[in-house]
Amino acid sequence: MAEAASLPDRQAVIDQALALGFDLVGIAAVDPEPGLAEAAAVGHLQTWLAQGHQAGMDWMANPRRQDIRQVLPGARSLVCVALNYYTPHRHSTDPSHGKISRYAWGRDYHRILQKRLKPLADWIVAAGYDARYYADTGPVQDKFWAQQAGLGWVAKNGNLISRRYGSWVFLGELITTLPLAPDPPHTAHCGTCTRCLEACPTGAITQPSVVDANRCIAYHTIENRDAAIPEAIAPHLQNWVAGCDICQDVCPWNQRFAQPTTLADFQPYPENLAPTLADLADLSEDEWDSRFRASALRRIKPAQWRRNARAAQASSGVP
Repeated sequence: MAEAASLPDRQAVIDQALALGFDLVGIAAVDPEPGLAEAAAVGHLQTWLAQGHQAGMDWMANPRRQDIRQVLPGARSLVCVALNYYTPHRHSTDPSHGKISRYAWGRDYHRILQKRLKPLADWIVAAGYDARYYADTGPVQDKFWAQQAGLGWVAKNGNLISRRYGSWVFLGELITTLPLAPDPPHTAHCGTCTRCLEACPTGAITQPSVVDANRCIAYHTIENRDAAIPEAIAPHLQNWVAGCDICQDVCPWNQRFAQPTTLADFQPYPENLAPTLADLADLSEDEWDSRFRASALRRIKPAQWRRNARAAQASSGVP
């Protein structure tokens, strides 16, 4: 009986996650069979895929993404966590400067989340349960599960919005066979607001909570490996060369509730705040290697940086 009493319970898991530095922690239960909410989320994903909105992101069709039980057999709970990454700096308005999405200004968030998730997983495994963790790296509908765990709600721009930090949060999840009492799912609070839909320069948010990657600036500047940015997208770049924050910048929840992160790792590297398009347009392999170490921007290869910068120069009229 003494052993059973020492097993991790809900509050112990939450306390452990908070002690590791996470800003938000919530728990979602994994039932033996999908409930109505999970079935609806899977249906939404299937429709999105059938419409080709994933563009070249073939990994989104991984069948495990549609059933968390395939990711970890015997899963009973998800521990969903979030880190606030907001810093109050602003993008440059100089037309000769490129814009980099706020999430990539500082150190690679995958490393920061995983550094905290691993000891949490090890602690649960030491208690005799299986655990597997991801930081935007696995076949998990992370925003759906974060909403189920009470961290926030999936907004009309497809991001998760939290009441404490807006949508400026990185999400991670730990799937475990440890049964834990869940948090109530979060309710949606976008109301009738459509600012994100109206602000998107390419109309990528085709309807609430439906983002077509084929039209998305973030997709084309990061994931698209083609030699040229599509003609329908390039004139609307507005100097974005790595991601795009427009739908988050206009969100009233972000304007009202964003607060600076306490993590030094997410403070911007100076060269990421106002990179010159001219420098990026001629970025060499060696410059890329030294400039983007320990950065999520390393996903964008040198040829993509040159392509993005030159497209931005053309659309903004900068020689």
